[in-house]
Amino acid sequence: MPTVSCHPLAPHRKLRIPDWYVSGLMLDRALDAILRRVRLSRDYDIPYLAGYSQDGRTIYIDRHLPESFTNNDRTVQVDRYLILHESVEKSLLDTLGLHYLHAHQIATRAEEAAVRADRVSWRAYDRFMQQYVKSIGDERLVCVPEDLDFKPYRDEHDKALMQRMETAEGDDAPRAAKSRKKKS
Repeated sequence: MPTVSCHPLAPHRKLRIPDWYVSGLMLDRALDAILRRVRLSRDYDIPYLAGYSQDGRTIYIDRHLPESFTNNDRTVQVDRYLILHESVEKSLLDTLGLHYLHAHQIATRAEEAAVRADRVSWRAYDRFMQQYVKSIGDERLVCVPEDLDFKPYRDEHDKALMQRMETAEGDDAPRAAKSRKKKS
């Protein structure tokens, strides 16, 4: 898990602007709170780079995605932004019952705000991510966590991908069959 945090032991610093302005410090505080509540796992193959467990307590990042990239001679750690995105998305799905595409769009805006607040080019960050989305999306799924939340894939009607993920789980009772039983 990323160990970089804005104030692990220091008292809160008063901002010189109203608290409701978007600021790097406020985003860092929010992200620190999220990081204390979730566990990160980079041990699995995760379609679309990242996902979350059904209970939302574990954020999964694909094991093939590098933990950082270089932008303007600076090493940028990417886990914190993906953790933010996945946590926001999962919260919006579960708490407000939003459709995946709506939750994803809002989570992407939060991710972008955090990237920009750290003075990282969103364009460079997104370019880095997109090159791995394509290569990971094309690979054979070998190891998928059993508790990976399939809601985003169901909402996208990506049945072929879901079938490949179910096979990779090695579970004798596919999730599709389990979810059909729940609906009955």
